[in-house]
Amino acid sequence: MTEALASAPTAEAPALTAAAYKSDYKPIWCPGCGDYTVLNAVLKAMAAVGRPPHEVAVVSGIGCSSRIPAYTSCYGFHGVHGRSLAAATGLKVARPDLQVLVASGDGDGYSIGGNHFLHACRRNVDMTYMVMDNHVYGMTKGQPSPTTEPDWDSKLSPGGTGLRVFHPLVVALASGANFVARAFAGDQNGTADILARAMQHPGFSFVEILSPCVTFRPEQRGWKDVVRPAPVGPTSNPEQAARRLMTDDGINIGVLYVGNRPAFALPPRRASQTPQDLEAEFAL
Repeated sequence: MTEALASAPTAEAPALTAAAYKSDYKPIWCPGCGDYTVLNAVLKAMAAVGRPPHEVAVVSGIGCSSRIPAYTSCYGFHGVHGRSLAAATGLKVARPDLQVLVASGDGDGYSIGGNHFLHACRRNVDMTYMVMDNHVYGMTKGQPSPTTEPDWDSKLSPGGTGLRVFHPLVVALASGANFVARAFAGDQNGTADILARAMQHPGFSFVEILSPCVTFRPEQRGWKDVVRPAPVGPTSNPEQAARRLMTDDGINIGVLYVGNRPAFALPPRRASQTPQDLEAEFAL
């Protein structure tokens, strides 16, 4: 009897579904916000990757998009404005066993967080950075963001800012991101697929997600009629990717670049050190 039990096949754990990654908190975005769909895409992507919730950490800064950690059942950290990548980098280096996903917006990520964005791409730590871009500061009532069109007229910027827009994909590629893609919130399954691919690719993966803010940019409802699949597939050649970006109009959807740079890794260190070892490091 004992031998029969020992030889019996072990039942496999059931595959996790998107619901396993969803918390009990109800999202409080404005009706029609694209971030609702992005959240669902994130949950689907996590299920596709298959890491259990306790092995995933979601980090964010400040803004509408940065509420996402609370809406998942994973570990979460809601940091200060623009510093999500700094916190996530420290977390991933200290706990390389975790799957780290960072959620940000175009203000949090490209304005106050722009410097961290550059260096996160350069360091190539193994994590995924998704930025929900709606070309406006939604939480603070409609100010222009770094990706706002220079001629967008509003009460807070009459006549527009006149400033050149920030090009996230160009910056990510030039700074060394190992995976560069764009998705659209209106395509939930497509966004989930791109996020899953980003999470599974080693190194720093960057996904820009066009996520309409229908409250302050109601004209963005029209994005669903103009976004289109990129006319070419992804490339591992950064020069080819750069040439493609020079003619990109900001509405091509898909994976642009899949690099092969090794992800950042700390050199092996001794398990423990004595006080004498530490003093020797500072000896003159």
